[in-house]
Amino acid sequence: MNSKHYNINQLRIDLWNELKEKSNQITLVQQTPTFDDRLTELNEVLTNLVSIEQYFAFPGAPLVNQIIKAVKKGELKAVSNRVSEIVSLLVSDNYRIHPEMMDENINAHYANQSKKDKSTIASKRNYFEVLYVEDMTSKEEVVLKNKIKELINPHSDLTYDLVVQRSFQDALICLFFNYNIQAAVIRYAPLLASANITKLIKPFIQNVLKIDITNVTDAEIGPLLGNYIHQFRPELDIYYITDSSLTHLEDSTLKAFRRIFYRMEDVQELHLTIISGINERYETPFFTALTEYSKKPISVFHALPISRGNSVFKSRWITDFGDFYGRNVFLAETSATNGGLDSLLQPKGPLKKAQNKAAKAYGAEHTFYVTNGTSTANKIVQQALIKPGDVVLVDRDCHKSHHYGLVLAGAFPAYLDSYPIEEYSMYGAVPLRIIKDRLIALSKARRLDKVKMLLLTNCTFDGLVYNVEKVMQEVLAIKPDMVFLWDEAWFAFASFTYTYKQRTGMYVAQKLFHKYRSEEYKKTYKEHIANLKPGEIPSMPDPEKVKIRVYATQSTHKTLSSFRQGSMIQVWDEEYSRRVADNFQEAYMTHTTTSANYQILASLDVGRRQVELEGYELVEKSIEMAMVLRSKVQDHPKLSKYFHVLNVKDLIPEAYRQCGLSEYYTVKDGWDRMEESWEKDEFVLDPTKVTLSVGKAGITGDAFKNSYLMDRFNIQVNKTSRNTVLLMTNIGTTRGSVTFLINALLQIADELDENNRSLNKREAEISKKQITSLIKDVPPLPDFSYFHRSFQASPGVPGGNIREAFFLAYEEELCEYVLLKDCLTELKNNRELVSTSFVIPYPPGFPILVPGQVVSEEIIRFMIALDVKEIHGYRAELGLKVFTIEALNRKNTISAMGAIPFPETKPKSKK
Repeated sequence: MNSKHYNINQLRIDLWNELKEKSNQITLVQQTPTFDDRLTELNEVLTNLVSIEQYFAFPGAPLVNQIIKAVKKGELKAVSNRVSEIVSLLVSDNYRIHPEMMDENINAHYANQSKKDKSTIASKRNYFEVLYVEDMTSKEEVVLKNKIKELINPHSDLTYDLVVQRSFQDALICLFFNYNIQAAVIRYAPLLASANITKLIKPFIQNVLKIDITNVTDAEIGPLLGNYIHQFRPELDIYYITDSSLTHLEDSTLKAFRRIFYRMEDVQELHLTIISGINERYETPFFTALTEYSKKPISVFHALPISRGNSVFKSRWITDFGDFYGRNVFLAETSATNGGLDSLLQPKGPLKKAQNKAAKAYGAEHTFYVTNGTSTANKIVQQALIKPGDVVLVDRDCHKSHHYGLVLAGAFPAYLDSYPIEEYSMYGAVPLRIIKDRLIALSKARRLDKVKMLLLTNCTFDGLVYNVEKVMQEVLAIKPDMVFLWDEAWFAFASFTYTYKQRTGMYVAQKLFHKYRSEEYKKTYKEHIANLKPGEIPSMPDPEKVKIRVYATQSTHKTLSSFRQGSMIQVWDEEYSRRVADNFQEAYMTHTTTSANYQILASLDVGRRQVELEGYELVEKSIEMAMVLRSKVQDHPKLSKYFHVLNVKDLIPEAYRQCGLSEYYTVKDGWDRMEESWEKDEFVLDPTKVTLSVGKAGITGDAFKNSYLMDRFNIQVNKTSRNTVLLMTNIGTTRGSVTFLINALLQIADELDENNRSLNKREAEISKKQITSLIKDVPPLPDFSYFHRSFQASPGVPGGNIREAFFLAYEEELCEYVLLKDCLTELKNNRELVSTSFVIPYPPGFPILVPGQVVSEEIIRFMIALDVKEIHGYRAELGLKVFTIEALNRKNTISAMGAIPFPETKPKSKK
């Protein structure tokens, strides 16, 4: 179901702006023939707004209905003024920090205040809204709201209003629409179906409409609604008011709610409980401890001369450094782990509490802060879980930290190839069939017991997201004790909006843990096994054997609020306490500094507070910004002439898009809903990763990034490929920054037009050739070849001894350099070239060669075709570093028959 707006809030703001425009216009045509038509248009906008505003406390349906009455009375000038005030408050968000401005008389009142009184009114307060679900009359609603208002402390930093919904469906719609909701109160047995769903809002509520409520009893409505609210918005505090005896409530009901009230015992108690819940989420144990510590008069007889700013502010030469950062950062710099602070290596105080709060926010059993990035987080997890000789299935184009981590751990990587996207010189993700084929091959070779971990990047650099539940379920059917490491470096934000959350490691771990223990699943599993054909492999895990063991590493600083290098490790592992905890602590000690940066730790703590209180809104808005950027480029004829935003079908082959979604937006049809695709498809595209193809402009990705966007417009972008640049939106992206980017692209397009008009015939031919080279003559992307027989874990079986090859290269006499142009000659002469090191070109930023890997002709041709300046592990003047023939002969203990490549079905190119 398509819409011209991406989400309801975009539509809502557009309707209010349209109402402002029309209410201004109608005051100018009151005595003209067009008045009736203008009045009809005005009333149509108001009708549409009522259908949306019923899910918000401000402005809310009552206020819109007041405007409708004023229009009927002919008070058009007053309506115009009032609408302008409302739009100003909505667009600026001032009503949420100055809630007193929502009073319809505030402007007149404010104008008469003295300057002193104005500053009092302007003091900031945090405004939020509470969803209250009960089938009550309008009069009862007014009485309840007035009682709550009387209880709110006018001097408190917190204030709120109720949004009353009378049905199960309306409550969930309100939950998705209203970013201001911070708590939900469910009164026993509200109505089930909504009578308020209009054609206008239908495209935006597919998650609600697909819920089957036909056979729900009165006693089940409240608990069921509580469970759905927890599923969709787990950060919210949920309360239940029941008329039933509390002794008859099931455990599942009790767990779904923060507190249960018997009838309406006391409105004051409810109010205090709501405020207490908000304050609890607002708490930042470590940040608060650090700010309190910084206020103390402390004498330092320890490390850090910079502590308290003493070595800075007393200096005659570096005071500019202190002036730039301010005093607080130096007051908070300390080596102390006492005095109210804590140790990251063995936290027992505020850091322990902060990590526990983070675990709750992210849906993990355990959370660990990491202050030197996800590169270190990856190594910690690998060292804690795998030992020398273990086989790890890993996507070849993962971050380099995983490859180095495997060297340190001594594990045998079995590399998995992603499908290639050759037109844009990038790789996609690893198809599930490739993973299963590897496992089956290892099983046939009787090495399945050696397989310990599946390591995948989710989402990828370019925004490709796995179907985590499907991958885990089908892998666990083959290997029921598999450990999953999901590298979510670019996906930390995904836990805070439902569509995305379904594809995160922690959410799926929790879901499958409960699913496999249910009697319903056990029954389904038995039927599944009974229906298998002879020799057919089960696609469902055995509930008696399966273990849920999931780890996720997240670069919090990449997509949420944290200082650089602030990362987290999220853990959901049934075996953690029994088998992993001690090893994890040793690995954590190995890789974690004893001088953790307290500013990074404090930012992780505060970032957690933010996502619990406004994460849903911020993430939804970042997606909206990405969608706006995509639509602007596609809609504008000048931009689409030179640039193309890669859509779903450009990056994901049709075979992996079971729901058929090919693009999020078209000029003709508007926005296509993504919910079904994100629920079912093997791969989906995260729209916040906006890949802009610049090949039609005749500019390489690297040149466009540096010479155009950065040097001329100070626009920083993520990464490039041969003919693309990757743009990202995040929770810090504003409409202004999107507009600035669009304007920059328009300026570049204008210049390209001007340059093309001035080309002579020969110059035009050269330009055309350059464009053809960028968009058609693309070098083929190489797959992983195979490990040389000297470094295979087992002959002909996936897995290589990367550690042995890595350290063998330390013996210089066993290595030599071969120039790229000579490599092809050596290969034609049947020489085996074996890499001694990681070779990592930027872009794409992952190894095309690893230690012990046989160098193939396609890899050499790819390196020759590369037009990037930065290739780690390769020096052009020396050549490619490989093992000497003597080294391989000495190392070879198997046979002289040549390397035995693993027979596999490689993914077909998209071309």
